[in-house]
Amino acid sequence: MSDFKQTAFSAPAGRAPTILEIDTLVIGAGQAGVAMSEHLGKHGVPHLVLEKNRIAEAWRTGRWDSLVTNGPVWHDCFPSMDFPDLAPDAFAHKDQVADYFEAYAKMIDAPIRTGVEVKKVVRNTDRPGFTVETSEGVICATRVVAATGPFQRPVVPAIAPQDESLLQIHSAHYRNPQQLPDGAVLVVGAGSSGVQIADELNRAGRQVYLSVGAHDRPPRAYRGRDFVWWLGVLGLWDLESVQPGKEHVTIAVSGAHGGRTIDFRELAGQGITLVGLTNSFMNGVVTFKNDLAENLARGDENYLALLDAADAYIDRNGLDLPQEPQARQRLAEPVCVRNPLLELNLADAGITSIIWATGYAADFSWLHVDAFDANGKPQHQRGVSSEPGVYFVGLPWLSRRGSTFIWGVWHDARHIADHIAIQRKYTAYRDATQRGREAIETSPAKTSLTGVR
Repeated sequence: MSDFKQTAFSAPAGRAPTILEIDTLVIGAGQAGVAMSEHLGKHGVPHLVLEKNRIAEAWRTGRWDSLVTNGPVWHDCFPSMDFPDLAPDAFAHKDQVADYFEAYAKMIDAPIRTGVEVKKVVRNTDRPGFTVETSEGVICATRVVAATGPFQRPVVPAIAPQDESLLQIHSAHYRNPQQLPDGAVLVVGAGSSGVQIADELNRAGRQVYLSVGAHDRPPRAYRGRDFVWWLGVLGLWDLESVQPGKEHVTIAVSGAHGGRTIDFRELAGQGITLVGLTNSFMNGVVTFKNDLAENLARGDENYLALLDAADAYIDRNGLDLPQEPQARQRLAEPVCVRNPLLELNLADAGITSIIWATGYAADFSWLHVDAFDANGKPQHQRGVSSEPGVYFVGLPWLSRRGSTFIWGVWHDARHIADHIAIQRKYTAYRDATQRGREAIETSPAKTSLTGVR
């Protein structure tokens, strides 16, 4: 455990709040905060992790009931601990993930305090470090690590209709089909969340309309290897920047039902009506862009490109992996693709609910430091902020494509902890004059002369 100058920072009624001083304060105890604590602990850095809810709370209450990880547990874990009671190729349920991080935090003896919300962080003007206002008092920290992750504020686009007859929720607040009123459902967004929710609703007997935008569509597995393995050996997890034109492209992948490749044409064959990008709502009518076929074709290109790269890798390395010609077979275009709906009267279609699977925005309104650009986006190099002493971990593309995956967060946290340890070494340095003066002040002779005239 880390050592503190105060053991508590709340105060009894009527007394001034205790001020706690700590070297490094980590804000957030999800996967990013737990990883930071592990690496800081290995370096011997005194630190504290604050979490306003429970450890890994977002996995428990910020996901739908049936969610499992998008990667198998042999891949989506920290190096020092496997998922208990799961086969390596299994996909962990969200509650198992939360339990995993609680157990991990206990294993490393992480100094985490839950139920404490950070209200404000400001740089000190008369001394090093930062003053942090929390729901339990004030903390003075030399360094601050923002480990709150990328899924802080659900985003619903401005085109959402102002219609009280419709239930409209973000995917962050969807739990199960029984939560919705009877009737058809429009799911807007065809990344991992939107696709899995649409499929679940369709399996529950709902009529589902799925609005499909630009997306990547990797195979769940190919020639005996999961796609996460292919991205690893092909170096694609280590890409350091988003390809031009891919900034807003989502990824359609799922571990549900044991893990299956997302095929939009197959979903249409099972009863889901595919539509293009949602464009507008007016007078009870929703319009869609005429881009469905184009979006599917580009997803196919992404899918086939990975198959081609995998085949080439196998040939180049002489691997004995089974052929899989059926992976290149494509289903016939369904009617909803050949003759796409460009507008839909919500009432006539019986649509009573809209689920917005439209992503999240970061919220750093509590972090009052010079670490953001004009658009409020964090400015950093591999998590090391433009504001000295401030760090970010858990953000998309922090250092590479894999930064938001569980294993990627762990490696990013190690880099940041290394940086902090190096800075502490510089701060602790004393030149010859300082060392001599400190030696005199602590010598026995100096002590024995104290008080002698």
